Amino acid sequence: MARVAIVYHSGYGHTKVQAEAVHRGASRVPHVDAVLIPIEKYEAHWEELDHADAIVMGAPTYMAGASAQFKAFLDATSSRWAAQRWKDKLAAGFTNSAGYNGDKLNTLQQFNLFAMQHGMIWVGLGLLPGNHTSQGSPEDLNRLAGFLGAMAQSNADQPAELVPPASDRATAEHLGQRVAEAALRWAAGAEPHQGATAADATLAVGA
Repeated sequence: MARVAIVYHSGYGHTKVQAEAVHRGASRVPHVDAVLIPIEKYEAHWEELDHADAIVMGAPTYMAGASAQFKAFLDATSSRWAAQRWKDKLAAGFTNSAGYNGDKLNTLQQFNLFAMQHGMIWVGLGLLPGNHTSQGSPEDLNRLAGFLGAMAQSNADQPAELVPPASDRATAEHLGQRVAEAALRWAAGAEPHQGATAADATLAVGA
């Protein structure tokens, strides 16, 4: 059994849609318990975060970085950092903005550096870029060509019922499933590969 915690902030509902997609992807993996934690309630979920095998972080990109509400959560983990309580957990991230670029990469890098300070192990998206040839389509997975985590784009004048689009939701589901599968391997050590060494299992997380 592996546990995946998805902690997120959403200002207008768009990143919540993305977070729910990550949760769907993680939940479809057998023997994985996935929990969705809105940032407003993180203080009631410290135990779940502490016992998770993987923590997936998500926030909208505001002014070239994660929202202030999510940054407050990152800062609140300092006691856990001091005790290295999250060391060797898996980590991943996702973000959304109105702009196609919107400097979303900076938010994912912020999450990545935070995870590195905690001694965590980062799981990237693991997808080739979509919609990057004449045969491509906006419906492709990873249409925004992110690699560090899942990116989504939501038109500022459309409600969360309509955006982010289906391809970005599917990309977020892929991330959730990838993290859940990695967490299951991580929690099980050499399983499911018979005879694999601990080093093999570690390498498999980045496969």
